[in-house]
Amino acid sequence: MLVTAEDMLKKAVAGKYAVGQFNINNLEWTKAVLLTAQELNSPVILGVSEGAGKYMAGFETVAAMVKAMDESLGITVPVALHLDHGTYEGCYKCIKAGFTSIMFDGSHYPIEENVAKTKELVSVTRAMGMSLEAEVGSIGGEEDGVIGMGECADPNECKSVADLGVTMLAAGIGNIHGKYPANWQGLSFETLAAIKELTGEKPLVLHGGTGIPADMIKKAISLGVAKINVNTECQLSFADATRKYIEAGKDLEGKGFDPRKLLAPGFEAIKATVKEKMELFGSVGKA
Repeated sequence: MLVTAEDMLKKAVAGKYAVGQFNINNLEWTKAVLLTAQELNSPVILGVSEGAGKYMAGFETVAAMVKAMDESLGITVPVALHLDHGTYEGCYKCIKAGFTSIMFDGSHYPIEENVAKTKELVSVTRAMGMSLEAEVGSIGGEEDGVIGMGECADPNECKSVADLGVTMLAAGIGNIHGKYPANWQGLSFETLAAIKELTGEKPLVLHGGTGIPADMIKKAISLGVAKINVNTECQLSFADATRKYIEAGKDLEGKGFDPRKLLAPGFEAIKATVKEKMELFGSVGKA
């Protein structure tokens, strides 16, 4: 059931759990996430980066695929189709394409410009009945060309953006896209607590969910994080399962080269990863 992210995140804040955003890259990814959410009776957010949108032949194609699959599979749990780390231009493309939620990543702009552009998009998304995520500070590492140094957000700047009426707020607290290095210092809970104090019940977003220890995830949720993004971990599990299938020579047995067979182990690996994360985030049974 395609909806905005607003209600599911308000419920998550009240219930002290988080909704997972799982980035999708193709049909297998989408189907795996949707089926797992339905099986676990969990709300879910399908994240689409601009790079992945381009890879899947455009945002209109993505929106049409998700809408059709949601209906064909009989999905009844709340599902939000969300632009991840959207540019100003990308946000308008996704609004036109029929997404139910967008993220405007204005973190690389001066705070005044971030506020101005976010304020404009708040007005537009409200009129369209969509949810909007904004970002302050930056997420370390690189994702689809979006590069951040990982600076912690200024809590006062977070408040100025949150007060614009955004649905959810992503704030840099030492989190990183991709694999975390061995010398990673961990999340800055001091920063997160300060942001929470100034933004009240505003749902907070934790990007770079892959590789963060379970105890840190749970502490972040206790401090107001209601949405956690996972991408790299699904990619790694998919790649590992596919590699094992090929290295075992399964693709050479019978019609093991058929894409429906070749991609099946990776599909199941994504489902297993999503299940593990939903259980950790506490969203199982919360649809």
